[in-house]
Amino acid sequence: MNTIRKYLEAFGQSSGRWIVLATIVGVMAGLGAIVFDRLGRLVVRYVMVPLSGYAPMEAAGEEAVTLPPDSVFSPWMLVLVMTLGGLVSGMIVHFFAPEAEGSGADAVIDAFHNKRGKIRARIPWVKTIASAITLGTGGSGGREGPISQVSAGLGALLADRLNLSPRDRRILMAAGMGAGVGAIFKAPLAGAVFAAEILYSDADMEADVIVPSATASIVAYSLFTQSLPPEIRFLPLFGDTLHHTLTSPLELLPYSLLAVAVTLVGLVYVKLFYQTRDGFRKLPLWPHVKPAIGAALAGLVGIGLFRSLGNDANVLGVLGTGYGTLQVALTEASQLGIPMLLLIVFVKIATTALTIGSGGSGGVFGPSMVIGGCLGAAIGLGFQSLFPSVVTQPEAYAVVGTAGFFAGVARAPISTIIMVRALTGDFGLLVPTMLVTTLTFVMCSRWRLYHSQVPTRMDSKAHRGDFIIDVLEGLKVGDVFDPKRKVILIPEATTLDEIVHCLADNQQHYFPVIDHQKRIVGIFSDDDVRTYLFNDSIWRLAVAADVMTTKLVSVTPDDDLNTALKRFTSLNLEELPVIDADEPGKFLGMLRRKETISAYNRRLMEHKQTAAES
Repeated sequence: MNTIRKYLEAFGQSSGRWIVLATIVGVMAGLGAIVFDRLGRLVVRYVMVPLSGYAPMEAAGEEAVTLPPDSVFSPWMLVLVMTLGGLVSGMIVHFFAPEAEGSGADAVIDAFHNKRGKIRARIPWVKTIASAITLGTGGSGGREGPISQVSAGLGALLADRLNLSPRDRRILMAAGMGAGVGAIFKAPLAGAVFAAEILYSDADMEADVIVPSATASIVAYSLFTQSLPPEIRFLPLFGDTLHHTLTSPLELLPYSLLAVAVTLVGLVYVKLFYQTRDGFRKLPLWPHVKPAIGAALAGLVGIGLFRSLGNDANVLGVLGTGYGTLQVALTEASQLGIPMLLLIVFVKIATTALTIGSGGSGGVFGPSMVIGGCLGAAIGLGFQSLFPSVVTQPEAYAVVGTAGFFAGVARAPISTIIMVRALTGDFGLLVPTMLVTTLTFVMCSRWRLYHSQVPTRMDSKAHRGDFIIDVLEGLKVGDVFDPKRKVILIPEATTLDEIVHCLADNQQHYFPVIDHQKRIVGIFSDDDVRTYLFNDSIWRLAVAADVMTTKLVSVTPDDDLNTALKRFTSLNLEELPVIDADEPGKFLGMLRRKETISAYNRRLMEHKQTAAES
């Protein structure tokens, strides 16, 4: 660490410093993603497969776990495996790091805004193990939330070891989050933008994060892909066979209707998720038992659907990540059909709410893709049956639905567009994807999946000081103080007796002292005079020059209010003399602290009103 500190000191505050830091974070995030991915697959291979005879379907670009030839699927053993996985995961989280429960991404957002970017050093390890167990035993969740918290924790850990400032810690934490997401999804650009965009619920971004996050994402992606088999190393998550186009401008109308449907289902998803979470928190049970109950209920719901639909393996996408089922919806939607697709949509919402809402450790982005993709495929098939000449590619609606759904509920339209393009390798649907994500982003403004998001940078505690400084620096002392306000000036030869009687006749608290040329040479307050009140024998002997302080703390009309506020707080003063900058010693008036605060509040209200009107 000492060597790294020396390099950082050599770079100062230049861009090179951030390249060094982001590269280190990228290496840590890439290794973290490899461990997380490997551990999850080990749980599937050595726990789920031997005990239940089941291995989840995977997307085309993922490394699948193969079943032994003699394995027999036991649905009820799968429920038992899920229950035990929820119990073990819940115990690990409860006893070692309770803040590691849930999706993880929301905790990272909260740490950025409210905790100075601090994440306990044990969080990456606890989150890695707990999430690998939850997802590896069939819990309905995604990988983005866990890897976000794991990699963000590693970034915060590096910042702590190097004794960096809270601002730098926040940036490294966010860069780690972007690097982890970019690596696990093989989408480095999407990861970089995701880290900057996911922090806010309105159209705002954390600009300082983008370059470090992009650097860290590239490094993490490069490391992670080298751990994969060569045949899928650079293959998009859902393969490279998806090539759709916008066949006619008329097709934008059904895409707009898709946005409406996605918004309504997104509302159901958010409401059910948080109602389930709140319901589990009220249960009078041990916290580590609740994830087991949630996993058991999710397993029962999934197996119930599996049995009712003739043991169709595609419906088991309501468990685990569900990427295998989404792969079918993206490539051969008609193989599933509208009824099954809609069932998967709503049952996936339920199983995710039960798994993660009960305290299980997993992300919500993966389930969102499955929900949005299957909903889009169902709507595409429906429009194709009604307008076969206009809607010729129902699977295209699955691609667009995947992006639109998460863009709305997660308030991240730009990174989602980039992410889905990277995951599908399908770049022919940019226009309808932009349309749907924009519409869902606007229509979902009242609901969001990540409650720790704040609307804009102005609302973040991380930037409250920056914003105050920006506003105060835009105001000058000359714009605030009143030069016509009457101020009693005390000649330096004035006796203490005269000063005491002067204090009794007015409410002034600070008294500038002037020489015979009427130039300010000092100042005293009514508190300074009180120390002499009990010794009236020196009232006629002492003069203003004896009472005053010559160490003047003053401002000029050209100073900004940020400078003035610093001088107020340096000695806890309530007023400051305003001196002419061109004629040293020429007294112009007094600036009050309350005038400074009032000016700031007025400017702040103007900013808020302007933002609301725009």
